[in-house]
Amino acid sequence: MRRQFTKPSFIPAAVLSVVVDVLMLMATPALASDESASAKPTPDQAIQQLTDGNARYVQERSSHPNPGAARRLQTATEGQHPFATILSCADSRVPLEVVFDQGLGDIFVVRVAGNVCGVDELGSIEYGVDHVGTPLMVVLGHTQCGAVMAAAMHAEVHGNIKALIEQIAPAVVKAQAAHADLHGKDLIPAATEANVWQSIEDLFAKSHTMRHCVHEGKAKVVGAIYDIKTGQVHWLGEHPRQGELLKEKD
Repeated sequence: MRRQFTKPSFIPAAVLSVVVDVLMLMATPALASDESASAKPTPDQAIQQLTDGNARYVQERSSHPNPGAARRLQTATEGQHPFATILSCADSRVPLEVVFDQGLGDIFVVRVAGNVCGVDELGSIEYGVDHVGTPLMVVLGHTQCGAVMAAAMHAEVHGNIKALIEQIAPAVVKAQAAHADLHGKDLIPAATEANVWQSIEDLFAKSHTMRHCVHEGKAKVVGAIYDIKTGQVHWLGEHPRQGELLKEKD
């Protein structure tokens, strides 16, 4: 007796999309090797990738790369191979994958209010650069940062926020010394930039691993500031005293 098969009445679009993505990944095994550590860009190429992605975002033509099931499966089975580690503020207006038009597994993100560089951030950065192997590390500040504002304006804060703001205080002192004519809100832009440099100084002062990675040419550390109004990232480059900061301290 011949067996009769009934035609499926309906396949949800979401399920069909996942199936297609997975089949495409299985059919193209070279994809994983193309994204391997050996294919990672140089530090300057990584900066260019971020710059290009930010330009697409500002111009409202983001490509939204690597968002789907195929990429999820790839990173789950082949591991992560991001090309940049970024320390940024936890501010909800600074979503890094959106700002730089990147996708799953493209950037290793460390976020904390005020983009300060304490022990937890140091460990995360070392993991991203030395263990995962990103050739670029970025400290990204941003305009209208509430944490920097609180430090610059000597605002009254409570709880654990006080300890966090105290990490930004040295940057405010340096900004004030360099700009004696600026006070209060007028000092905030200078303090924001000084805070980026402060985080890089803390990074090199407290992390032998990062000093070694930069000294050996395994990674590059740069600063940048994101404008929350225009969406544009302004690159500051390497710390102006990097040579001095890289000297052994332990």
